[in-house]
Amino acid sequence: MTKEQENRESLKNLTSELGVSLFGIADITEARNEFNLDRKLRNTFVRGISLGQRLIQSVLEEIIDRPTPLYFHLYRQVNYFLDRAALLLSVRIQDSGYNALPIPASQIIDWERQQGHLSHKKIGHLAGLGWIGRNNLLVNPQLGSQFRLVTVLTDMPLYPDKPLDLDCGECMLCLSSCPAAAIKETKGEFDHQACFEKLKEFRRSGIVSQFICGVCVKACRGFSEL
Repeated sequence: MTKEQENRESLKNLTSELGVSLFGIADITEARNEFNLDRKLRNTFVRGISLGQRLIQSVLEEIIDRPTPLYFHLYRQVNYFLDRAALLLSVRIQDSGYNALPIPASQIIDWERQQGHLSHKKIGHLAGLGWIGRNNLLVNPQLGSQFRLVTVLTDMPLYPDKPLDLDCGECMLCLSSCPAAAIKETKGEFDHQACFEKLKEFRRSGIVSQFICGVCVKACRGFSEL
C-alpha cells in the first residue's frame, strides 16, 4: 500500500468512527482559482476531503411546500456535526505534519451570489460523491440530495477519487416540488434568483432565520428510491 493510500485509509477510518455518512477525496489543483481564499493560502492545498452527513428522514417527511422549524433545527445541528468532524480531521492531519484548513459547512460570505469560501458541492463532485443535479444540489446515488457537506483542504499526500459519470437521467421529481419554480429540465437552466427570492420570503415569514428551504432536498431520494 502506498503512502497516499495509507493516509486515505487512516482518515476514512477516523470519519467512519465519528459516524460520518460520506467520505471522498478530490484533486483540487484545477479548482483552486475559484476559491474565495488568499491566493498564497489556497495554493498550499492540493486535495479536498469531502464529508457528507445524511439528514433525518422523519424530519424531511414533515416538509410539504416550505421549511419547518424541525428542519431548521436539523439543518443547524448537522452543520455543527460536520464542522466538528472537519475540525477533528484537520487536527489529525496537522498532528501528522501536514497543513489542513476546515471550511465551515454553512458559512456564506456573499448572500446575493450565494457563495461561501468554496463550493462544497463542487468538491463533493470532484471527490466522487455525486453529480450536480437539476436541483442545483449534489446528488448521491444512494442518498439523493438528503445530506449536508463540509470540506477540509490539505496538502497531505492522499489518493484521490474520480468524479462519477452519472446524472439525474429521466428523474424529474424535484421540478414539480419546487415552490419557486426555479428547477428546470436541464441543470443549466436553474433559476438562482427565483430560488433566492423564495428563500428570502421564507425568512421574512419567520419560519426560519436563515435562507433555507428543504423542499427539493426531500424530493431527491437517489436511485434506490426510484
